[in-house]
Amino acid sequence: MSLRVNLSFLYRSAQKNATATKVRWNPVEMPENHRYIWSMSQHGHAHSHSHAHPVELTPGRKRILDVLEAAHQPLGAYEMIDLIATRTGKRPAPISIYRALDFLVENGLVHRLASRNAFLACGHSHKASEAVAFLICDTCGTVAETTSAPMRNSLDAVAEEVGFSPRSRVIEVTGTCATCRAA
Repeated sequence: MSLRVNLSFLYRSAQKNATATKVRWNPVEMPENHRYIWSMSQHGHAHSHSHAHPVELTPGRKRILDVLEAAHQPLGAYEMIDLIATRTGKRPAPISIYRALDFLVENGLVHRLASRNAFLACGHSHKASEAVAFLICDTCGTVAETTSAPMRNSLDAVAEEVGFSPRSRVIEVTGTCATCRAA
């Protein structure tokens, strides 16, 4: 059986969403436990992740999130370790970075790019269950994050046709961005 998916909507959707909304982190320090609370209403755009409560960020998780937000590009765990070591003078253990990343991915604040074994801060307003496409430039490394209802519907139709129940819907598309093509 041959399955076809029309991905032309990705290009149109990426053009509409070419400039991803920058996430603004406004943590509120909680003096009684020295943890940070990340309220979905505080971060400057309308994420619709299904949280019944704000996401609690420890200082370590917040630091990882801040590093990814400041980078504006995908980073590997060891790149994050180097950046944190440069900023703080202390080199965190890889396991602590991976645990923080797992938490941030599970809570929809960070995405993992499997093809690059790298992570990036979520810079797009979408539901946790929404299909997400990453358009990755092979030349400059820029990553555009986009979603669209037609993409979700197409992926759902393909999955339904073969009796598959998707847990996540992530597409990584590599190629050349408009800036690099024009250069």
